[in-house]
Amino acid sequence: MSAIRFERVEKSFGSHVKALDGVDLTVADREFVAIVGASGCGKTTCLRLAAGFEAPTGGRITVGGQPVTEPGPDRAVVFQQFALFPWKTVAQNIAFGLRNKGMPAAERQERVAAAIDMIGLSSHADAYPHQLSGGMQQRVAIARAYVLEPEVLLMDEPFGALDAQTRVVMQEELVRLARKNPRTVLFITHGVEEAVYLADRVAVMTKRPGRIKEMIDVKAVREAERWEEHARIEDVMDLESFVHLRTHIWKSLREEKVAGR
Repeated sequence: MSAIRFERVEKSFGSHVKALDGVDLTVADREFVAIVGASGCGKTTCLRLAAGFEAPTGGRITVGGQPVTEPGPDRAVVFQQFALFPWKTVAQNIAFGLRNKGMPAAERQERVAAAIDMIGLSSHADAYPHQLSGGMQQRVAIARAYVLEPEVLLMDEPFGALDAQTRVVMQEELVRLARKNPRTVLFITHGVEEAVYLADRVAVMTKRPGRIKEMIDVKAVREAERWEEHARIEDVMDLESFVHLRTHIWKSLREEKVAGR
C-alpha cells in the first residue's frame, strides 16, 4: 500500500512565515489527488514535505504507513522544469535512475524501451533534449519517473511551462497513463480545469497559512457521467457535470481571495 497521509501538518519558515497550519490530507493507494489554491497557500510545500525534501515543524507525514524523513525510491518527483540531462539521449535520460540502481543492462534496456513506447516517442529514442519540443521533453521526464516504478508520483505543476495547446495534449496523455498504469499521485496545479480533468479528488486549500478547506470527489461524477466516452478534453470540459465541478471550485477559491483582502 502506498497511501500518503498528512496528519495535522504544520510548516513554518523562520519566525514570521507560517506556510501550513494543521493540514489533514489522505491520498489513498493508487488514487490521483490534485491540490489547488492561491499562490503562496502552501501547495508546493505540501509536495516537498511528502517528497522528504523538507521536514514539517509539526504533525507528521507517512507513505505506506512509514514516516517520511528523507527522499526515497518509493517516491518520484516531476517538476515544472524538465531537468533532463542535455548531453544524454531520450533513452539515456530515462535509463539514468535504473543505472544508478544497478539494474542489469538487459532488464534496463527492456524497461526503457517499454517506457519510450508508453509515451509514444519510439522514433526519438536517440534524440537529445534540444531536438525535442517542450511537450516531448516533459513526456521524457514523466517516463523517467514512471520507469522506476515508484509507489508514489509527486508532480509540481509539470505542465506549467508548456504552451496552451501542448498542455492540453499532455493532460490527455497523463490521463491515459494514469488509467493504464495507476500510481498514487499528488499533483500540484493552479489550473482548476486541469485538476478536475485529471484527478480522482481535488483538494482546495485556504489562503496562507494553508489548510485543506474541502475535498471534491471528481471520480464519482466522472464515472457516473461516463466522461471516458469522450476522447477529447474539450468535449469533457463542455459537459454540464464538469462545468458544475469547475464552478464550485472557482467559487471556493474566490472566497479565499476575497477573505484575504
